[in-house]
Order: sequence, then structure tokens, then C-alpha cells
Amino acid sequence: MGELALLIPLAPFLLGGFALWTRHQHKLMEMQTKAAAEQSAQFSSRSMDLEDRVRVLERIITDKGFDVASQIEALRETRRTDALLDNHIQAGER
Repeated sequence: MGELALLIPLAPFLLGGFALWTRHQHKLMEMQTKAAAEQSAQFSSRSMDLEDRVRVLERIITDKGFDVASQIEALRETRRTDALLDNHIQAGER
């Protein structure tokens, strides 16, 4: 019983320390929650941006897929023609 009597004067200090620790833990959790919410909002915004980009790409591919393919082929033909002309001009200069 004598040991318990020694703890009685320390009780207010222990309770005060516990209260401080509890408030500190509560503030830490609030800060972590706020940071997580901000990060979630950033991810959500980025996800929406990526979804918009995918929609645009899908629209380009489906609406103009054939047109894009024909444009690419036309560019290839132009390059081939330019290369042939360059070769012909260089052969004539020799």
C-alpha cells in the first residue's frame, strides 16, 4: 500500500502527459487524413485527365482511323518519290 501512496502525487502529471499525448495523436491523424484527401483529389484529377485523353484518342482512331491510315500511306509514298528523285538527280550530276 505504501507504493500506491507514492503514485498518488504523480497522478496529475501522468494524466496531464496522457492528455497531451492524446491531443498530439489526434492532430497527427487529422494531418494524415488531410494529406490523404489532398493526394486522393490529385489522383482523381489526374485520372480524369487521362480518361479524357483516352476518349480523344478513341475518337480519333474510330472516326478518322481510315483517314489517318491513308494519310500515313500518302506520306510514305511522298517520301519514296522524294528519295527516287534525289537518287535520280544525284545520278545525273555524276
